[in-house]
Amino acid sequence: MEKLNVGIIGLGSRGQWLMRDVILLMPTVKVTAVCDVYEDRNEQAAALTEEICGHRPAMETDYKKLIHRDDVDVVVVTCAWESHVPAAIEAMKAGKPVGMEVGGAYSIKQCWDLVDTYEATHTPFMFLENCCYGRRELMALNMVKQGLFGDIVHCRGGYMHDLREEVAKGEENRHYRLRNYTHRNAENYPTHELGPIAKILGINHGNRMLSLTAMSSRSAGLHEYVKDCMSDNDKLLHTRFAQGDVVNTLIKCAGGETILLTLNTTLPRFYSRDFTVCGTKGMYEEENDTVFLDKKYTMEEELFWNKFWGNAKEYEEEYDHPIWKKFLADGVQGGHGGMDWLVFEAFFDSIMNGKPCPIDVYDAASWMSITALSEESISLGGQAVAIPDFTNGAWTTSVDPAF
Repeated sequence: MEKLNVGIIGLGSRGQWLMRDVILLMPTVKVTAVCDVYEDRNEQAAALTEEICGHRPAMETDYKKLIHRDDVDVVVVTCAWESHVPAAIEAMKAGKPVGMEVGGAYSIKQCWDLVDTYEATHTPFMFLENCCYGRRELMALNMVKQGLFGDIVHCRGGYMHDLREEVAKGEENRHYRLRNYTHRNAENYPTHELGPIAKILGINHGNRMLSLTAMSSRSAGLHEYVKDCMSDNDKLLHTRFAQGDVVNTLIKCAGGETILLTLNTTLPRFYSRDFTVCGTKGMYEEENDTVFLDKKYTMEEELFWNKFWGNAKEYEEEYDHPIWKKFLADGVQGGHGGMDWLVFEAFFDSIMNGKPCPIDVYDAASWMSITALSEESISLGGQAVAIPDFTNGAWTTSVDPAF
C-alpha cells in the first residue's frame, strides 16, 4: 500500500487545524473523505484538501457512512467529546483502524465498551494523546529510564488553560465545551497531563492506577466572565455552570506512587500543564523548566532557585529522547511544537507496518475513565472510588511497545 486512504470525522477547529498542519502534509496519507454534521465545515475541509493536495475528498454528514465507504481504509476521530467512543467503536466493528482524539469518558461502561470492541475485533486502535510526544515529557521519561531521578514516588500534572471565551461562546462557535461545563463537574480533560505520567510510571505495563479521590472548588469564573464580557447574553447570564473552577484529583497506584491532576480552565491564568516528576534522586518541573538533582546544589542555591530556571536545556544533548533527536535532525513539523506530527506519524506508521499502536485501547480506557470517576468522587464529597483494571490483569506482564 503506497498511501493510507484516510477519512476524518469532525471538522471543527481541532479537525481543521490537524488537517492543515499535519495530516494533509504527510506523504503516506491521502484524505479521501471528510465528515461533519455542518455542511460549511465539510466544504472548508474539502477546499483545504484541494488547495494542499490537489483533489477533493468525498463529504458526508453521517459518520457511519464515512466509516463504511470503500475508499476509506483508516478513520481519524476529531469530533465532539460525546461522539469519540461511538465513532471509534463503529470503525473497529467495520474493521477500519482508528485514531481517536482525546477527551474524558462519560461513563465507565463506555470505557469497557471500547475495550470489549477492540478485543472482539482486534482492529488497530490508537489514542491520539499528543502530549505523550512533547519534547520535555519524553526527555523526562528518558531521564527516568536512565535512573537520573532515582525511584519515582510522585508525579503531578494539570490542564491549566484559560478557556473562558471558548466555553462561553460555545453556541455561536458550535463548540461542545459549553454543554459539558453547564451540566458536568469533573476532571473533564485529564489525558494531556496523565498520558506522559502514565508512561513514566508504567501504567498498564507493570503498574496500574488503583483509586482516586477528587475535590472541586465552586464555579465562579465563567459567571464573572459572562457578566464582564457578554452581559448582553441573557441566557448565559442566568446559566448556573456545574463545572468547578479548580478540580484536584489524587490517584493512588499499585506501585505505591501518587499522581495529582489539576484542572483549571475557567479562571484568568497563564497556560501550563504543570508536568512534574519527583524521585529519590531528583526531579523535573515544567513550570520553571528545571532539573534538580540531589547533592548538586548548596542550601542557598536551593532557597533562591529562580536563577536556575530553564536549566533543563542544559540536559537536552545527553537526555533528549531518541524520538526527538531524530525529529530534530529531520526537521520539526506540525502543530503544538511538533507533538501533533509525532503522534500521527506513530499512528500511521503502526497501521502501514503492522506494528502495535504505542498508545492503545487500554491506555485510552484507563486515562479517560478519570473523568467519570472524578465526577463520581466529587458528587460524593471527595470519597475514594476504585479505578477498574481495563487490562483484566494483563498489566502485570505487559511491556510498553514504544516508550
